Amino acid sequence: MKTSSSPKPSPSMNDESTRLAPRGMPLTLRSPCPDRDVRAFLRWLNLAPARIENRSVPTQRKLWRLMALALGRRPRVASVTHRTIAGPGGPIELRIFSAHPSKEPRPAFLWCHGGGFIVGGLDSGDSICRSIALATDCVVIAVRYRLAPEHPLTAGREDFLEALHWVAQFGACLGIDPDRLAIGGDSAGGNICAAVAQHTVRHNGPRLSLQVLAYPATDLVAEFPSLEENASGFLISQRLLRGVVAHIGEIPDADDPWLSPRRQPDLRGLAPAMVISAGFDPIRDDGLDYAARLRAAEVPVDLLHYPGQVHGFLNFDALIDAGRDALHRIACALNKAFSGDAAPDRTIEVADAAPAPKAWPLRPITELLMTSLTGWATAERVWLTLFGRLSPTTDQAARRLLESRLVPGDFLRRSAAAQSHALEARQTWPHATRLPCATSRQPHASSPPSAAASASHRLTPRKRSPKERTP
Repeated sequence: MKTSSSPKPSPSMNDESTRLAPRGMPLTLRSPCPDRDVRAFLRWLNLAPARIENRSVPTQRKLWRLMALALGRRPRVASVTHRTIAGPGGPIELRIFSAHPSKEPRPAFLWCHGGGFIVGGLDSGDSICRSIALATDCVVIAVRYRLAPEHPLTAGREDFLEALHWVAQFGACLGIDPDRLAIGGDSAGGNICAAVAQHTVRHNGPRLSLQVLAYPATDLVAEFPSLEENASGFLISQRLLRGVVAHIGEIPDADDPWLSPRRQPDLRGLAPAMVISAGFDPIRDDGLDYAARLRAAEVPVDLLHYPGQVHGFLNFDALIDAGRDALHRIACALNKAFSGDAAPDRTIEVADAAPAPKAWPLRPITELLMTSLTGWATAERVWLTLFGRLSPTTDQAARRLLESRLVPGDFLRRSAAAQSHALEARQTWPHATRLPCATSRQPHASSPPSAAASASHRLTPRKRSPKERTP
């Protein structure tokens, strides 16, 4: 991002403070091609005549909200309530999800939505929060924070920090155990969560059981190789990120750890982390580098890498199996953290299972079929979501339809995917083993990931010019 002064040199991965940083990095950073369901989705998305980066900020916000609502599953939970608390810059809205009533105090997980600091809100994180609430025994709280360009970037993290303090102090009125708290966020929300997790340690704030950082942007000054490698064609692009920079404008002190948590020199004592990364993500290496730095500071990191996925895939779990798998793994990590289990320090890689040799001749047909069904299902979900926005009654009707077999495109796509699609998971560090996937019918055998992909890749960033700062 553009700053008012020359940025400090980017720390090298060869610095003494991070000489152990490469430990446990994924063996396969990027698959030869995106996963099957992502390929089908991207074919339709890349046909759009008007790109989102060419739109105004208000239009981008509407489009992102629609996409998140339409392409997320949004499963039903027992209750969804709203609360407004006082914040440093005005009221802060909370959306509180509970999967079931309980007479006992329960832990809480606060979610900070992504959106490049300029888009996103309670609706864009709705499906994520619902899925996690259903799979855990905790209260999930989505936080609406102030966005740029109307507000400085510091405003969003001030709001999220205030929400965390409020839950720690007054959460008992919501049936929350203040001694069992965790935070999480995706993309820009991951940046905010990383900064807040550091703040709680330095200023004796609430103790966190876990921090969940999904494809986080932790450095607003440095530029990593993945930005060029995944510059276009994979949902978010280098051009889109440049547009975000233009909307936000000049950012004083972008190298301050409060804005760029990767630049915090001392990461010791932070809460255990789950870091999620995607192979076809322009900011992939940012999150991986931060995970490596956490490990170098002896912070346990459960690194979950999807080499065939794109940035934002958690929001599209109605179409993308890996989104459901990742949400399931987040929920499992929260359950273990809140139960007091030892935090794992490992690397897991999840991607499409290799097709059987006899399936190769049919691949063009299956690709065409899945692409057609994905386009059909996407159109149905978008139109039903627009219909549901008319009133609470139509919203309930639209969601019931999407959950049923009465929407042909969505039903056929799910049926075809269930027959032909399977993910496989492998723990590749500290020791290799196969793992079950939440969306797979059964574990599948696989060949070891290529070590060459890791050996030839460097996470060392280069210093950006003032006009190239990206979130």
